[in-house]
Amino acid sequence: MASLETLFLELDDIRVIDRTIPYSEYFPFDLSESNQELNQLNLSDATQFEVYLDNYLAKNKARVAYGGYGEIRNLYKRSTVFNDASTEERNIHIGLDLWIKAGTSVLAALDGKVHSFQNNNNLGDYGPTIILEHELSGTIFYTLYGHLSLESITSLKIGDFFAKGQQLATLGDSTVNGDYAPHLHFQIIKNIEDNFGDYPGVCSKSNLDFYLENCPDPNLLLKLK
Repeated sequence: MASLETLFLELDDIRVIDRTIPYSEYFPFDLSESNQELNQLNLSDATQFEVYLDNYLAKNKARVAYGGYGEIRNLYKRSTVFNDASTEERNIHIGLDLWIKAGTSVLAALDGKVHSFQNNNNLGDYGPTIILEHELSGTIFYTLYGHLSLESITSLKIGDFFAKGQQLATLGDSTVNGDYAPHLHFQIIKNIEDNFGDYPGVCSKSNLDFYLENCPDPNLLLKLK
């Protein structure tokens, strides 16, 4: 049986946010600890960070900033969800972030059904989250959509079907999305085990190999580069 990564090579025209925005208006964004500009920001202030992003997009004549897979980030130090003194720090991002305004439409990457959803409402967490289940050539896998609006999960039911490119949700603002500047966290998951409405999007160094294998780079599907 072909690997999931091989199956992705055969796919094209995959979108997860507003289809009217061409990929030519996407611009890469480095949120890693090596980005010295970020040291001058208060990353715990979602409003300040959103202003920074707006200026970044304007400077680069773009509408969407994207990136983050495999990045080591300082952004999570503010939250005990990732930085509990009793466990190893989780600071390596294993999804792809797409930064754009709250209210932007979020699309199903592929045909799929709702596996689970919930509001992960801790500081620094996903906020409203939807996980879709997909099947390609007999291979089952999942896509996770985090930092959504509350309205996105109000009338949702497990098993609801969404076609490729159909609007699944809208992006939430900092009051509901875990206190971040608005963005979509998009992640691919091979084996979801018993997780429901949630799955780690940030891991520790010691668990990195497992998560890189179980959560392939979403850009293999989106083909942004």
